[in-house]
Amino acid sequence: MSPRQSNILILLQILLTTLCLFVAALLIPESGYSAAEIASDSLPPPPPPRAEHVPPPRYGYVWAPGHWEWNGGAYRWASGTWMEQGGTPRIPDEWQQMDARWHYLLRHWERQ
Repeated sequence: MSPRQSNILILLQILLTTLCLFVAALLIPESGYSAAEIASDSLPPPPPPRAEHVPPPRYGYVWAPGHWEWNGGAYRWASGTWMEQGGTPRIPDEWQQMDARWHYLLRHWERQ
């Protein structure tokens, strides 16, 4: 193999590797952990909830209000959304202070 062909092969390998890493980065979620796993003495308290415009009701759906999510360095607002009605009451996401720590509790359907 000539030096020119060898250089072209190396460039193609670099290009393919770069492309694969770019596609993988697009598929990885923003945060590598669930917000429910966050509990730290060093987290600042979350900001107050934002006022949201709730769209008109949709049959078979329940409104899940927006909430603050910790992304590892700051809080980010996650807007509310419609979710299919689960047949039991809906408990929204919330931040709770337990002693000096803040805990994020995921929304869920209440068991009856």
